[in-house]
Amino acid sequence: MKRRAQWERRVQLAAHPVAYPLLRAVARCGPVVRVPGVGVVVNDAATAREILLDGETFRKDGPGSPGELWTPVLGPSVLLNMEGPAHRELRSKLTGLFTPGYAERLCDDVLAGPLERLADRLRGGAAVDVADEMRVMAGAVICAVIGLEAGGEAAYRHMFAQGEKIVSMVSLRTRRLSTAQAARARKVLDPIGAIAARAYASGDESTVMGRMRTLGLSESEARGAAGAFFLTGTETVATLVPRLIALLHDTGRLGDVAADPGRLLDPSIDEAMRVTTPTPVMLRSVHKRARVGGVTVEPGDRVLIATHNCCRSFGPFDPDRPPPDLRRLWFGAGPHFCLGYPLAMAEIRVVVRTLLAAAPLKIVRRRPARGVLIPAYRSVELRRVVGAKTP
Repeated sequence: MKRRAQWERRVQLAAHPVAYPLLRAVARCGPVVRVPGVGVVVNDAATAREILLDGETFRKDGPGSPGELWTPVLGPSVLLNMEGPAHRELRSKLTGLFTPGYAERLCDDVLAGPLERLADRLRGGAAVDVADEMRVMAGAVICAVIGLEAGGEAAYRHMFAQGEKIVSMVSLRTRRLSTAQAARARKVLDPIGAIAARAYASGDESTVMGRMRTLGLSESEARGAAGAFFLTGTETVATLVPRLIALLHDTGRLGDVAADPGRLLDPSIDEAMRVTTPTPVMLRSVHKRARVGGVTVEPGDRVLIATHNCCRSFGPFDPDRPPPDLRRLWFGAGPHFCLGYPLAMAEIRVVVRTLLAAAPLKIVRRRPARGVLIPAYRSVELRRVVGAKTP
């Protein structure tokens, strides 16, 4: 069991062999720590939430913030790099985009074919690479979001790989992309923006881009939103599902959740997100002088919210424990809480339910991914236990 408990750490170290140990070491230095060359690091969940809710003092559009990283690629108006009235206006337009009901219908429609094939393979006793399957699923959903009608696993894998190509340019230490990196990223995103623009122009309200037009977004705003969803909405889900399955498998809880998904699935998803933390760090730029946990910050300072440290301070994976009052901090807070949260949850639920329906299952082989921003498994081979009856 001890060896199994090390898998999450191995996944983290494979992604960030230097930065991850440093991040965890800083967690032992206190709730708020000034680290030379890095900025002010926040390890406390309550303090992190206060910062995320204060868009006047701590902004996403200053030096050392996400805006400095993504504006050269996505443009100035994509929520990821906005604050103030302009952010509130664009956010208000997008509020009704991914309602839970719409997100569930979208995932059910888009993933029906891939999920049926996945279920057939598991029932037939084949070993299934959950990590690879999730690259297909995430690619399929993002194709639907941007309006790419041509389907098939090859197209879905290609779309996922395009997003991975951009995100892999970023590490936990990256402040900004180089001119060459930004140019490569735009080369990937420009054709995606063109696809999104065509879907927007068609005005089909059954599509995400058509819904944006109905909600009052301009074509430029819709293209920017599509680019942001493309960058942020693929790897989060694709990496979470294999790690959730691995955590349940390694703690002996996979069978329990399979037997009662209605009661146990959502708490297990939230607990897995707390432990894996899809967004391990969040960045803000200080706009005006303030005190943060006893540390004085000045305009231009960089604040690094160590979301992973904030969340892991509540202990190891344990879906039986009452959930800590984090209110899904890994998705942000307040006006910057992740707009795609309902879509992510809908996608995770429908895929994991399909996997659990083939229980009992066991992991027969796995391998962590290297050179990625969001820690992940490169492969997790899952197989139904021989001789078992499908529930």
